[in-house]
Amino acid sequence: MKVFRGLPNAEARTPCALTIGNFDGVHRGHQALLARVRDAASRLGVSSAVMTFEPHPREFFAQLAGDPGKAPARIANLRDKLESLSNAGIDRVIVEHFNANFAALSPQDFVEKVLVQGLHVKWLIVGGDFRYGAKRAGDLAMLIEAGKQYGFEVEALPTVTNEGVRISSSAVRSALAQGDLDHAEQLLGHAYAISGHVIHGRKLGRSIGFPTMNLRVAHKRPALSGIFVVQVHGLEGHPLPGVASLGVRPTVDDSGRVLLETHVFDYAENCYGKLIRVEFLKKLRDEEKYIDLPTLTAAIARDADQARTYFKAQDDAPISATDRI
Repeated sequence: MKVFRGLPNAEARTPCALTIGNFDGVHRGHQALLARVRDAASRLGVSSAVMTFEPHPREFFAQLAGDPGKAPARIANLRDKLESLSNAGIDRVIVEHFNANFAALSPQDFVEKVLVQGLHVKWLIVGGDFRYGAKRAGDLAMLIEAGKQYGFEVEALPTVTNEGVRISSSAVRSALAQGDLDHAEQLLGHAYAISGHVIHGRKLGRSIGFPTMNLRVAHKRPALSGIFVVQVHGLEGHPLPGVASLGVRPTVDDSGRVLLETHVFDYAENCYGKLIRVEFLKKLRDEEKYIDLPTLTAAIARDADQARTYFKAQDDAPISATDRI
């Protein structure tokens, strides 16, 4: 899969079947849409393509209004989004920087400059509530008429539901915010996970007997937070069990920086720089601020015991990195 930051240059522009959206989480509704893109691309003999945005448009407008709290919580980082799109069989992804200039494009300019001249769109699928152009002035009916004018076909994706309820990124965010990982998995079609390269931290966990692998979380409002039973992929030939904290670490840090800290049971190898994927299995509790380090250490010990108990209850599940199965 080829990834373009902004519109491809003239030499890289080839006809495509396209869909447009934020694709936060790439849930089952997104997956149905991507399957339609692949089918259309194959039928027309063109590339399958996705246009997505960084930052999320609602995040941009929230910052512009001076109220970042109105931005949606983030389900996935860009790495995980791109991996999901690649796994869905998409040929190319255009990551468009959403800024004031892009937001100011009229619906006509969006069609002409982005879809026709920039991407050579031959077929386009969007949700029925899709809006585009400055002040969201363009709608599906306008897009269909534009397609007739410029020679591309437009299709609207029917609603995809789970037990009669529409599958959406908002529904995934709600499930994660409630710690309902089973429901989130139903909506996503897979267990929720975060990937990244292991970075150096303050080594505090090591000093209290719980060394952690730290992943930086770029967004200040992740959709999930708290203490979790997890398993870690990318270190061995099978996932390794552990316990993780996702949040701002209020007891030891007042910077507000979000970090994913994972303690893998009985694992002591150097893994700085390695790309790992942390899969969330069960929420144990919310993040808390403790009065001192010994109190925090005791809480972590209880969390680790609960996580080990969870794994012992699973058939044939390893309960430590040294438990080879």
